[in-house]
Amino acid sequence: MLLSFLQSDLRKLGHNSRRRSLSSRSGIDFSSNDYLGLAQSPRIANAIKKALDDGVPAGSGGSRLLRGNHPQHEALEAQAAAFFGTERALFFSTGFAANMALLATLPQRGDLVIYDSLIHASAHEGMKLGRAQFKSFPHDNASAVEDTIIAWRKAGGTGCPWIVVESLYSMDGDVAPLSELVEIANRTDAMIIIDEAHATGVFGESGKGLGEHLHNAENIISLHTCGKALGCEGALVCGPKVACDFLINRGRGFIFSTAPSPLMANAVRESLNILADDPSLRSALHSNINFAEQVLAPFGVKPTGTQILPLVVGQDDLAMDLSQKLSDRGFDIRAIRPPTVPEGTARLRISLTLNASQNDIRHLADALEACI
Repeated sequence: MLLSFLQSDLRKLGHNSRRRSLSSRSGIDFSSNDYLGLAQSPRIANAIKKALDDGVPAGSGGSRLLRGNHPQHEALEAQAAAFFGTERALFFSTGFAANMALLATLPQRGDLVIYDSLIHASAHEGMKLGRAQFKSFPHDNASAVEDTIIAWRKAGGTGCPWIVVESLYSMDGDVAPLSELVEIANRTDAMIIIDEAHATGVFGESGKGLGEHLHNAENIISLHTCGKALGCEGALVCGPKVACDFLINRGRGFIFSTAPSPLMANAVRESLNILADDPSLRSALHSNINFAEQVLAPFGVKPTGTQILPLVVGQDDLAMDLSQKLSDRGFDIRAIRPPTVPEGTARLRISLTLNASQNDIRHLADALEACI
């Protein structure tokens, strides 16, 4: 069998309780990233319907540098730059594509990328494709960042340091020390890339993210995914105009990709309008966060102050078993296993969204008591 080595690897994954498979969504939503419940927003649906009636096409028909550039893309980028308070914004089809393009394109040969050890997989893929040297630092350890840059300079490093972090980490639910990291970047003449994927829409004024007061600095590039709290698809790279222009000219992931759907660009525009118009959505989510931390903490759920609450189980098979037991009781909570999380920290990732009420959270606590 030509592909027997693939089957062998899959069997090994299954033996270790790490084989993945696709499953239909069912049960109360405690697993999605649709934090504000906007994926089924009537306002966004109506915006798409109107755009269709106005002749906006479903497909772009080509890359942005060919015929794929549509007025909806440009309108979204102008609106996003104004919303997040940056000089320029650039729309990508996914957050993975945006992260990969950023790290593969902007840091140059002779530069050093210093990244948090728990950074997204997409950033790792971008660094592998890029020209710069890269080195991790212990999670959330800002002093290690400065020490690494100083040691690199003493060893003869002359390029630009790039600090790469997430503002809110997707599996632990904790928040990066952004202000401290930006101070280090300013002292060391470094650039900093802040991935706001899980903070956009949830934190900051009008949902601008945890780094909202930092975004307009010339040494900061922020990434805001549209497929989580914004309820749509795609991602927005926001920052200095020169960085976005460089991505347009040198970013292979941008240049050689078919442009995102103009309809989706229109949908994201409406999502940004909702963030600005309706602060009650964020207030309701934060109320759910406070309630969940109180009722779930007795069962080992770690309070984080954010919408992501991990229940670390340890062993892969135990996490899978607990996830299945909760599924049988009508709750959709997925088990997260290595390599997504470190060895020995398999967990249930409890994601709080407006798709689940406080009454649902109370019932989840009852289910956890029964299962644990």
